[in-house]
Amino acid sequence: MPVVLVLGLGVRAFTGGDFAKYAGIALYTTLIYALLAFWLRPLYAALAATGISWAVEFFQLTGIPADLSAHSVLARLVLGSTFNAPDLFWYAVGAGLGVAIVKGRMVEKGQGDVSRPTS
Repeated sequence: MPVVLVLGLGVRAFTGGDFAKYAGIALYTTLIYALLAFWLRPLYAALAATGISWAVEFFQLTGIPADLSAHSVLARLVLGSTFNAPDLFWYAVGAGLGVAIVKGRMVEKGQGDVSRPTS
């Protein structure tokens, strides 16, 4: 999880343009996925992470996040400021990245069926 956070902030800080923007957006959802993956199966964690990200994006249509972002760097990082429809796609990409990482790690550890959490 800390690696995803560092990657997200690093991509935005050290690269530019569309790559930085959309990689940061995808990694935002990957971070949410990483938090949820402790309690949910991979598919459910991906769906929930995407749903949370989409909810934040649609919340931007109210203008409240823009107002909060004007006064707080943390609010800007968490809530963003303006709605951008292509972000919805990149949130799904980020959730997919989370699933791929978890499945890859589980297969690497020889845990077999990665669709079910182990006890």
